[in-house]
Amino acid sequence: MTSETSRAPFLDGGESTPSGHRPRWNKVPEVTVYFWIIKVLCTTVGETAADMLNEKLGLGLSGVSLLMSVLLAVVLVAQFRTDAYRAGVYWTAVALISVVGTLVSDNLTDNLGVPLEASTAAFAVCLTVVFALWYRSERTLSIHSVDTRRRECFYWLAVLFTFALGTAAGDLVAERMSVGYWLSVVLFAVAIAAVAVVHFALGLNAVWSFWIAYVLTRPLGASMGDYLSQPTADGGRGLGTVVTSVLFLAVISALVVYLAATRKDVTERERRAGTPVTPEAGTP
Repeated sequence: MTSETSRAPFLDGGESTPSGHRPRWNKVPEVTVYFWIIKVLCTTVGETAADMLNEKLGLGLSGVSLLMSVLLAVVLVAQFRTDAYRAGVYWTAVALISVVGTLVSDNLTDNLGVPLEASTAAFAVCLTVVFALWYRSERTLSIHSVDTRRRECFYWLAVLFTFALGTAAGDLVAERMSVGYWLSVVLFAVAIAAVAVVHFALGLNAVWSFWIAYVLTRPLGASMGDYLSQPTADGGRGLGTVVTSVLFLAVISALVVYLAATRKDVTERERRAGTPVTPEAGTP
């Protein structure tokens, strides 16, 4: 599920920039081990930070949701205005969309009384619709060709629904089904490992392998965050939402600074060039 496994023309969409046209940069990082580490850490922060803000700010769930949605909108405007992938802006958007996705699910459950089974199914349908519209429009769901405004809109909409779906599914398994936080971590980790095995050993499509794993990292990270932050009486380790959020944010920040400096999550050709390049003739 790394970038190297996703370079077939069908997976990348096969859309190159004609000679003489303004080159386009992909707006998403290469899928390396750093990508998955930061993604899981962001999902954990999304869970614990949402709980922390709801507890500490005194704005209520709706007020916190509005505040974080505004912050997310500001960062997404900055992300859309960049001409290429920028580690700081991109991962800030992911962290905030993780929080907002959690709050969307929590609002449905806590404020509107929607059962977790129903919200999980609804988010799954919404994500499926986004994927269907994205593929119908662009003939690809690959993150290696998020190089137009329309594709970027589809990408971030899909990311939002993956976080909301993962939150609802994680709560459904850990709490409603009484599996518990620690066992939920193990369960979702095994599910991700199974996707990797099917992909590498049996040739499951790289794009679908990526998106299935992307969805599963959300409940994995959320269950991990709950396990660390929740009181021991509720099956957690009792670190609290503040300590857990600060700890994971510190690690995320360090990794993002490292990637911004080394550019290890961009293609080799982009690192050598340092500027956008037009694909060579015949390059998928």
